[in-house]
Amino acid sequence: MSIAEAIQSTKAATQRPRMSARRVSLLGALFIATGPIAMALYTPAMAEVVTAFGTTNSLVKMTLTLYFAGFASAQLIAGPVSDALGRRPVIIAFMALFVVASLLAMVAPTIETLIAARFMQGVGASAGVAISRALIRDMFEGDESSKIMNLMGIILAVAPAMAPALGGMAVTHAGWHSVFALMMIFGLVVITLSVTSLEETIVPDRSRLNLRALGGSYLTLLANRHFMATTLTIAGSIGAIYALATILPFILMQRLGLSPTVFGLWMLSQSGSFFVGSLVVRRLMKNSSAYRLVTPGLVVIMTGSALILSLLIAEISVLRVMVPVAVYTFGIAFVMPAMSTAALAPFPQMAGAASSLMGFFQMGAGLFVGSLAALFADPVIALSVLVPAMGTVASLSYIFYRRNPHLAEPEPRKNVISGPPVGRSWMPSRKD
Repeated sequence: MSIAEAIQSTKAATQRPRMSARRVSLLGALFIATGPIAMALYTPAMAEVVTAFGTTNSLVKMTLTLYFAGFASAQLIAGPVSDALGRRPVIIAFMALFVVASLLAMVAPTIETLIAARFMQGVGASAGVAISRALIRDMFEGDESSKIMNLMGIILAVAPAMAPALGGMAVTHAGWHSVFALMMIFGLVVITLSVTSLEETIVPDRSRLNLRALGGSYLTLLANRHFMATTLTIAGSIGAIYALATILPFILMQRLGLSPTVFGLWMLSQSGSFFVGSLVVRRLMKNSSAYRLVTPGLVVIMTGSALILSLLIAEISVLRVMVPVAVYTFGIAFVMPAMSTAALAPFPQMAGAASSLMGFFQMGAGLFVGSLAALFADPVIALSVLVPAMGTVASLSYIFYRRNPHLAEPEPRKNVISGPPVGRSWMPSRKD
């Protein structure tokens, strides 16, 4: 970046509107919640969809797998496009696609149409993850950013916590089509709030809309050890939530015989645990940096992983499955704020791309593990092996992050304006 460009960027930053932390948290939580809600509302309906279309479990799993695929892959486009065109128009356009796809899913005449609609839903919901984090990076830094991430996590926990129970009741009383009507209503609410309450946080730069620049941004991030270490810590922890979404319905409903409504109520323990963890983190952050809470969070995650691994030798029950899951998700609340902030901190000029790639790894981890789970004949074995493996990846990545002094700083030096050149790691010298 030239000196003139740096001055222009700094001037533009000072002209950005300053939305309140509360408004950013609320809007960001709604954006990022779209994906989990569309997933959580649908999972209680999966057994009904099998019956309604007279199809197989494998094809119905494809409605979830391709939703994940659309969600993960489209983030790689949504974030950089928002860097070029602005956060506001991109989130509105992607949410409009989500609403149209929800309508298509609701009236789908065949399982193939439903699969296609779910993929489109995933694409539409993908912008929420990328843009919500980019909004925070646009306006906040350091522990202030972590506090916003935490507050967003608290708000985020409420809607997905209620979604499985709401989806289960909707399926029981109004059929599987009703869950897509609920998704459509949620999407319209998000669009309305985006139009009325979201202010643009960057100066759009259409010159960024070229494949070479986009490829260069991603190569920069992939070559950056700081970014990869923090991102894999997030992917191994938060990604487990998406993997669990593909495994738990078949354990709790098909193996243990829970009804869609009861399944949804039990899923409250997962989201509720994350909610409680976020509240605890918020209280602890009054007297401590968010970065000091990551290690305790990973200890909790590994404790949950050990309890899940014990299912290989224990008789399963709802409690023996959901208590370890709740322990794991409690630990995630300690990891997410600091690591999300640390991953994005060195890249203010490519916040959308960095947020997108981080979300891709997070969702990609869930998609990959969910796909591996489909290869297991017994979903209990899949749960017992794969989710602890994700916790181990998160912990090892964080150990790598902490063992390298040049990786441990969450914020770059004040004179570092943009990310590193392609092919080099962002790596201040040990003297800095």
